[in-house]
Amino acid sequence: MSFGSRARAAIDAYGPACIGIDPHSSLLEAWGLGDDLDGLERFAATCVEAFAGKVGFVKPQSAFFERFGSAGVAVLERTIQDLRHTGSLVVLDVKRGDIGSTAAAYADAYLDEDSPMCADAVTVSPFLGFGSLAPFLAAAEKNDGGVFVLALTSNPEGPEVQHARTDGPGERTVAGTMLDHLRDANAGATPMGSYGAVVGATIGSTDEDLDINGPLLVPGYGAQGGTVDDLRRLFGDVSANVLPSTSRGVLAAGPDVTALRDAALRTNDELRGL
Repeated sequence: MSFGSRARAAIDAYGPACIGIDPHSSLLEAWGLGDDLDGLERFAATCVEAFAGKVGFVKPQSAFFERFGSAGVAVLERTIQDLRHTGSLVVLDVKRGDIGSTAAAYADAYLDEDSPMCADAVTVSPFLGFGSLAPFLAAAEKNDGGVFVLALTSNPEGPEVQHARTDGPGERTVAGTMLDHLRDANAGATPMGSYGAVVGATIGSTDEDLDINGPLLVPGYGAQGGTVDDLRRLFGDVSANVLPSTSRGVLAAGPDVTALRDAALRTNDELRGL
């Protein structure tokens, strides 16, 4: 099954929430864990136990594993492998973006089924142009994976690039151009395409067409201020394709496994019927 098909099935079965695994130093401390490899391993294992097969989407943030070096990356590999094939889809938050053979190598690392770090989907940056993402899209198609392209992010610096206008007819914004490319890439796919956009829950409003026939990964829900009303207002008719992402709002319930799982399930309950 394509990632788009599996994503739709996961939304129907579990709900749309995408729960982050962010082993930030402050969360490790809040859980009574050391900011070290042992603390990282225990944090990740607890999240796997709480979320695997209980929520549709889990999003490990690669940077918080990478900061522990190769041993931290090994924990990330195990976390991905333990989560996959349980009914939960792994969206690996790596935000990679490069050109040519380097982009192809990143795509192989994260989307090739023979890679120990293969996820169901990855986040990528289109700053080098949408065409530079071709290796990611090709690897996703080959391996039934997904790709989420940064489009309209919530950080205050984002509009500097994303709202800039291109030359030529229509003077499209950079964000709008990325959404146009994704719409073309997903054309004709059912129940939806495998190539998604990252759109922040707290951007306020947008005139861009968010109907790309693909999933919309939406960080900023919950602790960062995004509400169900915000999601309904911002996404309207495409709300059924939205994957609201929350990390610390759920992770604050740890380290108790049951409390963590209950927090994730409550989040899905809040989001049903978007």
